[in-house]
This record gives sequence, C-alpha cells and structure tokens, in this order.
Amino acid sequence: MGVDDTYAAFSGRIVMVGFGSIGQGVLPLLLRHLAVTPDRITIIEPRNDPTAEARLLGVALRKLALTPENHVSTLNGLLRPGDFLVNVSFDVSSLALIEYCQQHGVLYVDTCIEPWPGGHTDPKVSPSHRSNYAFREAALAMKRKQPNGPTAIVNHGANPGLVSHFIKQALLDIAHAARVSADPSSREDWARLAMQLGVKAIHVAERDTQLAAERKLPGEFVNTWSVEAFVGEGCQPAELGWGSHERHFPPDGARHDFGSGAAIYLNRPGATTKVRSWTPLEGSYHGFLITHGESISIADFLTVCEDDTVRYRPTVHYAYHPCDAAVLSLHEIAGKNWQLQPRWRIPREDLLSGRDELGVLLMGHAKGAYWYGSQLSIEETRALVPFNNATSLQVTISVVAAMAWAIQHPTEGIREPDELDFRAILAMCHPYLGKVVGVFSDWTPLIERNYPFQEDLDLDDPWQFKNFRVT
Repeated sequence: MGVDDTYAAFSGRIVMVGFGSIGQGVLPLLLRHLAVTPDRITIIEPRNDPTAEARLLGVALRKLALTPENHVSTLNGLLRPGDFLVNVSFDVSSLALIEYCQQHGVLYVDTCIEPWPGGHTDPKVSPSHRSNYAFREAALAMKRKQPNGPTAIVNHGANPGLVSHFIKQALLDIAHAARVSADPSSREDWARLAMQLGVKAIHVAERDTQLAAERKLPGEFVNTWSVEAFVGEGCQPAELGWGSHERHFPPDGARHDFGSGAAIYLNRPGATTKVRSWTPLEGSYHGFLITHGESISIADFLTVCEDDTVRYRPTVHYAYHPCDAAVLSLHEIAGKNWQLQPRWRIPREDLLSGRDELGVLLMGHAKGAYWYGSQLSIEETRALVPFNNATSLQVTISVVAAMAWAIQHPTEGIREPDELDFRAILAMCHPYLGKVVGVFSDWTPLIERNYPFQEDLDLDDPWQFKNFRVT
C-alpha cells in the first residue's frame, strides 16, 4: 500500500461526528484513500469552528451538538442503509450511535467508547461503572445481540486500535528470534503463543516530544490532540489488564463484579498515576497510567482458559508521556482539583520539532523486552498529509484503515481491533508511520532501582514484586 493507493472504494455517504484535531486529520486521508467525493461528506461539530478546513476541502458542516434527545432525528436526515458514520467526537455516546447504526444498516467506526456528558466523572456513579471496562462490556453485550449486523469497529485509533496490530507483529518477531514455530490464526492461537513465549507484561509505551513555538501559559491546557478527551480519560480511574502471574494486589485496587474479569481499576485518576516504561529513543521514563480500551481488550484477547480457569493472561496497560506542555497542563489541572483551564490549544502548524514514539513493549519473555512501533516526526508528518501533527496522524490513518476494512467486510457486526486482519491494517497504515522499528532490550521496570533509596524488591526476578508499587 502507498500514499496514492485507493484502500477501498466507497459509494455511500459519510457523516463524521466531531471535527477537532482527529476529525480534521481524518478528512484528507479518507478523501485520498476511499474514493469519496466531498459532496458525500457531512460533518457535525458543536464546539470548534473548523470552517477553514471544511471549506478548503469542500465538505458540508453542521454546527450542532448531538444529544440523547436529537441524535436519532438528526441522523435520520443524513444517513441511509450502506452509509458510514465516523465517530471522532467527545461527549456523544458511542453506544447510542452504535445502536442506531446496527438498527439502520449503517457502517460505523470510532476511536474510543465515549459516554454522554458527565459519564467519565459523575461522582454518583461508581468508579467501576464509569470505567472503560464497563463501556466495553456494554458494547460486547450489543455484539452478542446482533453478531451479523453492519460492521461497527470500536476503539480503532492509534491506541486503542493500531497497537493491537503491533502486538501481533511483535509476538511473531519474538517467536522468530526465539526459534519458536508460530502460525497463529485464531484468538486461542495468539493467546497460547503469548503464553508459550512467556510474555508477562505489555506496555503501550508512548513518548511525545513535539514542541510548539509558543510555550504553555498559566490557565491554558496544551496538548497535541483533543484536550477534552485527554482530560476526560485522565479523570477516569486508572485501569489495567491484570496478569495471571501477579501475586500482590495494589492497595487501592478493585475488581469488577461483572464481565470478563480481565482487568482491574485503581481508586484514583489515571492522570495522577505514574508507571515506569521504556521506548528505544527515549529510554526509561515515567508515563501516566491513563485508562484505554486496549488495556482491557488485549488482556482479554490473550487470555488462556482451561476448565473455566484462567491459566494465562498478561498484565497490559498504557504508559503515556505526552508532550511536555501537556505534562505542565496536567500538573496545573490536578492542582485545581481537575477543573479544566479556560483556554485550550492544540498546536499543529506552529510545532517546531519533535516526534511521537508509539509502540508496544512486551516483557518477561526469554529475549528480555521487545518494543515494536512507530517513530513519526512532525517533519515527516507534514510531508505526508495536511491538517495533522505526528500524534494525530498515527490515529487518523488507523481510522481510515479500519474504515477500508469495514467497507470490504460490511456484515461483521461489532468488532474490536484484535479481531481484524492485522497484516491488512498494518499495510494500510505503514506509509504514514515514519520509521517502524522493532528493538530488543534487557530493560525491566526494576533496572536502576534501589537508587538513591533502598526498596523492598526482588531484583533477581523483576516479575515477582514483594510489594506492588505504582508511583
């Protein structure tokens, strides 16, 4: 696949809900790769004023907020069977839109499962039920009701989404290096391969170093993608897929009393929870344990059960170090007890330098640690496609790849990234990911610990902590 190829020819209409940084970045890519003409695209966006991009590309824009009361009537006037709904919004229920699409024969894709306003932080709702675990379980319940409905791909941005395909390639690379024969085709095959290789922990390890010309000011939140979405998920409880090898439960951890049981949550926001991780260019760093759907779906997908007993499951979580301006913004908002700053800014054309290094770090196997992923610079991004920075492009090309897969497979019902053809998705995304590399390392979360203070750690076995520690 190349930047001039048609990934799938689509003859229907497209409605895009949301036109922030991701929506604006998706638009030129779907025009380029899906053989769609601008007159067949309608954008629904309540907050931003993206008329410059919309006018430049010739698409219709409706300034409107979808609500529980108006979303059905609004979509009825815009969509018919065989059309496509692209959900890259915030504060619009993904489950409501999925249900609409399933009932009306409309294809669907989103980058995460979003609730209606307040669903991330409502103190009247238990942390368990405002978690991504709960949102995913609700989507899976809908999937079981209509297994052969119109294809609806949930959680398919960069992460969640692209990283699930990175993991499959990483497992094959590790198997090749370890001289383990591997030709997995089913969910059970992939899970047993991960178990055979001895993978104990998987980090979605991301370091964003993009730097804008204008520094962050007091009272301003700066981020390289949606401010609202980042703060929303950062205020949700920290979540992680909980591995079968784990022997020490976190003091403020809790299990869910429903669903697959593949994940746990901590009774604190993910944006206050730091974990140690590693990428090839950055080396060791502290990332935030932000909740994401892939932490749950990947752990569930790679679970081996025998006689209804979990024999194997890796620990899976996000370890995110956003751009430095976003770290300062988080520090400020935490000091204000999570009251969002009045001004927001998403730099794009004014970025001076930097890259987004996004990949998966698989640890505990015989080869040590293995990171596989994308190292995409802002300079490479600008040469590839307009209206994107390095962070958004890793998301937007994954959205378009998922759309192409759905167009080619229109009656697959609700699907998660782990259930798609990873080779096909990676082939479509590859031209837009900069350097795609795999790097082996001897790094573990305990390297260089015990300095400058002693800790109660078993340094001979980094996967058997005497005391579970999340900074």
